[in-house]
Amino acid sequence: MKIESLGKPVAPVPANEARPRPPAATPKSAGEKVQLSTLSATLQKAETALDEAPVVDRARVEEIKTAIREGRFRVDANRIADGLIQSVRQMLGHGVEGADT
Repeated sequence: MKIESLGKPVAPVPANEARPRPPAATPKSAGEKVQLSTLSATLQKAETALDEAPVVDRARVEEIKTAIREGRFRVDANRIADGLIQSVRQMLGHGVEGADT
């Protein structure tokens, strides 16, 4: 089987000769806008909400510890679930107060 060259032969570039380069990319103008995806915007809102949330309420922690020791602490699963749902809604920007879904 014989392979034939259909293109023109390419001569090697001497080492001391500069190769032509494509023009450098021009800097973007300051007026250009960047649009973030919905997910990115949601993540930014969640990050902001986390930054604003208090880290630890030490007085409340001590109050709960005491209630556990004394046997007065009760877990209300419905209240916890409602609180979690409300927190997620607020982080996602759908702050629906008192809505039952």
